[in-house]
Amino acid sequence: MKKSSILIMLLTFVCLCLLAQGKRVLFIGDSITDGGWGNSGGAPMASKDRNQTDMNHIYGHSYMMLCAAHYQSEYPDSDFQFYNRGIGGNSLYDMARRWKTDALDLHPDIVSILIGTNDIHYYIDSLAKNPNAKFDIQAWSRQYRQLLDELKVQNPKVKIILGTPFVEKEGWVGNTPTFALRDSLIRLCAAQVEQIAAEYQTECLHYNTLFDHLVKTEPRKSYWIWDGIHPTPAGHQRMADLWISRTDSLEWLITTKE
Repeated sequence: MKKSSILIMLLTFVCLCLLAQGKRVLFIGDSITDGGWGNSGGAPMASKDRNQTDMNHIYGHSYMMLCAAHYQSEYPDSDFQFYNRGIGGNSLYDMARRWKTDALDLHPDIVSILIGTNDIHYYIDSLAKNPNAKFDIQAWSRQYRQLLDELKVQNPKVKIILGTPFVEKEGWVGNTPTFALRDSLIRLCAAQVEQIAAEYQTECLHYNTLFDHLVKTEPRKSYWIWDGIHPTPAGHQRMADLWISRTDSLEWLITTKE
């Protein structure tokens, strides 16, 4: 048998195996998505070093887990495959360095991205040594677009959801003297995400708008977002509600016929 025939057979087998599974859904980003998945204990561990068989910690405890639990419990026969690849402390550039192994190699049908808060955090930290430094939003946007281009080259039919980064004047972050700068730059990144989503005709979830609204209605300080960056369990639930509502309206995972 010719090598080309063997290769075709192997590729066909791989494709059939993927089709036999349900849709593959990837959540990727920083600590907001991470939620300690893979029994990391909150450490920024690489995906390969995490426990990916312990079903008690497989998804962590973020909005991602709530989304996965919803679909897998409501539609067990659909055999949806969910993957959490959030890693705490990651900037967009950190995420780019692991894009092949943590995104492309999983061959996802749906990719949900939430990134940006650490890019601003590290930039603000850098001002102590270089007070004249400027945050390069154009370079940041180019890197973001490159990752989406790679996804679409691999799978032109991939569905993509971009979440806007957010920050609120809560907890220790809200009390820092650089909060106004942080807030303005996070909103700048959020605007870029909105623009990129429009250009690539992907979905955009406005988490920044969500939390702007929630903090105005909170029963007490830090109810929805405890330190200005990380949501509380209640905040994660609202993020999951938004994600589920949007994907249901688009019928990406379920259809009205089911």
